[in-house]
This record gives sequence, structure tokens and C-alpha cells, in this order.
Amino acid sequence: MLDFRQPNRTKQEFEELALAHLDPLYSAALRLTKNERDAEDLVQDTCMRAYRFFDKFERGTNIKAWLFKILTNTFINRYRRKVKERTVVEGVEREAVHERFVSRDATDFAANPEQYFFDRLLSDDVLRAIDSLPIDFRLVVILADLQEFSYKEIAEILECPVGTVMSRLFRGRKLLQKTLREYAEGQGVFRHDAEPVKAPADLEEYRHRKKTG
Repeated sequence: MLDFRQPNRTKQEFEELALAHLDPLYSAALRLTKNERDAEDLVQDTCMRAYRFFDKFERGTNIKAWLFKILTNTFINRYRRKVKERTVVEGVEREAVHERFVSRDATDFAANPEQYFFDRLLSDDVLRAIDSLPIDFRLVVILADLQEFSYKEIAEILECPVGTVMSRLFRGRKLLQKTLREYAEGQGVFRHDAEPVKAPADLEEYRHRKKTG
């Protein structure tokens, strides 16, 4: 149960400022989860977190934006946990579950080892890269590349122009590519100053290269 005995922050104030936005919060949650029960749980968790940190909210600022930030962060954390619960392949390695991140068709980049690596990144590596994105870019990347929402749907969820969605998605993907490339260089999959090399024939060859350097 919520404890409404916080000093200087009353139940009435919270309800007047925050609960008026329940409908748009639920609409966004339903779009994200694609499940009514999960959407309800997400909104409930969001409201509980919002009240818990209500003393941090600055009067006069945009409470709707503040609530949506909490909703977004809660959804991302839940998504991350769900992905980590999936089947582990070969112990510490799991094949990428996010093939949509950089390319719609990996075969188009078969001659590009950098692209090949991106399309087959381990789930945890991708999630860490997502976590490093600024929140605006992070949400759009998740909605577009993981949940597969259209630009129009994302614009409705975020209440922004389609052009803004496209711009954020472009910039988010570029930042994601940069982060993943730096990770790949750190793992020795390819060097920053290296000449292009032949793409690995399959995932086993990639893993062998990673192990042998």
C-alpha cells in the first residue's frame, strides 16, 4: 500500500497532479506491452514509483513528462529482465535476439564483417548499449526495433511529430552503432585501423575469431 504520510506532499496533491494522466499512461503502456494485464501492472508500478519519489518532483514543471519518464524506465527495466531470463546458449554466450537493430536483412551486409558482428551481438551486449542511450533515443529504438511499432504509432505514444520520431531513431541508431563498434574493437573482433577482412562464414567462425583474436 502507498504511504501518504510524507511531509509537504499530500495524497490530494498527488492525485490532482499525477492521476489525471492515467489514461495516456495506460494507452502508452498498452502499446509497449501489447497486453492489457501487463499494461495495467506497468501503470500501477509507475504510479507507485511516482508517489515514492513525489518529493523529487518540482512544482510548476511538466508532470506528464516526468510520469512518462518513469513509465519508460520501468518498461525498459522489465524488458531487460525478460530478455535475461531467456535460454542461454553455450553457457555464457547467447545469440543475438535483436537482429533488427542495424539492418533489416543481414545478408545484404555479408561482405561487411562489422555489420555481420552487429547483427549477431550477444543479447547482454546489446542491452548494455541500449542502456547507454539518452532516454529519448532509447525509447524510440526500443519501440521501433524491438516492438516494431510504425513511426505513426510511436508518434502517438510519445505525442510528438513523426519527423521527430524519425530524427531520434536515426540518431539513436547511430549512437548505438558507435557503442557497439567500440565494444567490438575492445573485444578484438576488428581494429579501428584494420583493413577490411573477409566476413566470417558463420557464427562459429566469428566465435573462433573472438577467442583467438
